[in-house]
Amino acid sequence: MRLEELSLTNYKNIDSKSFEFKENIICLVGDNGVGKSNILSSIYHLCFGKSFVNSSPVSNIKFGAKFYMIQGIFNKNNLQEKLNFSYKKGNKKVFKRNGKMYRNISEHIGHFPLVIVSPNDNDIIYGGSLFRRNLMDGIIGQTDKKFLKDLISYKKTLTQRNALLKMNYQKRKIDVGLLDIYDESLIDAGNRIHGKRKSFLEIYTNIFRTYYLSISKNKESVEINFKSQLNNNNYRDLIKNSFERDLLFQFTTQGPHKDDLEFLLDGFQIKKFGSQGQQKSLLISLKLAQYEFLKKYLDVKPIVLLDDIFDKLDQKRVELIMQLIEGNYFGQIFITDTDKHRVLKAIETTNLTYKIHKIV
Repeated sequence: MRLEELSLTNYKNIDSKSFEFKENIICLVGDNGVGKSNILSSIYHLCFGKSFVNSSPVSNIKFGAKFYMIQGIFNKNNLQEKLNFSYKKGNKKVFKRNGKMYRNISEHIGHFPLVIVSPNDNDIIYGGSLFRRNLMDGIIGQTDKKFLKDLISYKKTLTQRNALLKMNYQKRKIDVGLLDIYDESLIDAGNRIHGKRKSFLEIYTNIFRTYYLSISKNKESVEINFKSQLNNNNYRDLIKNSFERDLLFQFTTQGPHKDDLEFLLDGFQIKKFGSQGQQKSLLISLKLAQYEFLKKYLDVKPIVLLDDIFDKLDQKRVELIMQLIEGNYFGQIFITDTDKHRVLKAIETTNLTYKIHKIV
């Protein structure tokens, strides 16, 4: 799959820009703050129906403008696909594929797979468990529509149950019948979510480990531990036994919404003991594994966005990453960097076609 044309109007700090992309690697080079990452964000926007920084639609509109528009022409399986995403203040978002508007953006997920590596990925290591669940769910959701449906249903029911618990705290009275309905819905969807996360990680961890060993030249070993309350407990028992605690805290304390991942480097938490280079290598390995998983299960090569990834990596690791990209037949890759010479040095270790776009 390839993005052949991209047009932006009033998107973030961009007035109007249009691009044609023909090469394997597209490099966006320029100073900080000129809009390189915003161009990547627009590509992500077309593939997922939202910005990867989860900003509100209004904040994506250029200051002083009333609307923004993103248009892209993709080539997927030798067929041309046109995507158009627009938003005007006071109106609903409009997302069209080949002129037909989506009723729900979730219908779009998985049709235009994409992998992004960005500075925001540090949250996967240092942030709360939500970021690590999002990593899992973002991959599984692109390959499994039933999982995505369960996840959306679970989150909706969880919000409703938490609201009911909070209402009880305020009124000292709870609708037990309604609570039972919410509990059954959470148990049903929650068990399936946990099972699919567990099955996914059994495959994904092996792919991730292989990539990290390649980048580190077998000098370091890594593991992913799946931490879940459901690993050794029945969810029905957990949610029933936590009723009094949930009432006290006014939210649901047990379930797959508490799942987490622990990353270990030679048996130690990489968050505490890993160097900046090791942590960045781990993040890149996670994303390379994501690419491999999506390519296998969707039978299409996802677009790859590499946002400022070469900073804090030594030249040997940079060259290894580029060789892995070339050797594993990646499709289209977008790279941003402030240093033209650094990115050229990395790309020229491969035989892939490329073009430098100077962003000012």
